[in-house]
Amino acid sequence: MRICSFLPSATEMVFDLGLKDQLYGVTHECDYPPEARDKPHVVHSVFEGQEPTSGEISRVIAERLKEGLGIYEIDAELLKAAEPDLLITQAICEV
Repeated sequence: MRICSFLPSATEMVFDLGLKDQLYGVTHECDYPPEARDKPHVVHSVFEGQEPTSGEISRVIAERLKEGLGIYEIDAELLKAAEPDLLITQAICEV
């Protein structure tokens, strides 16, 4: 089975279940266990590489949600290349 995790907590569970070799992609936030950092990042922050102010964060998030977009970006090419059988994710509550 090929797995991609969109949640740091799920990534930890995958490792705890002994399935690290089946994990083909994680988020930019997955840093535990340390080996998770070596997995390809299929999910990125919309602010990657930036240091926005809290006001800029608020404005960008509000605009994206108004447009029906999420607050994270999925690397569709990398996800497609991973060919996952299982995606582990959750709905994000509205703020």
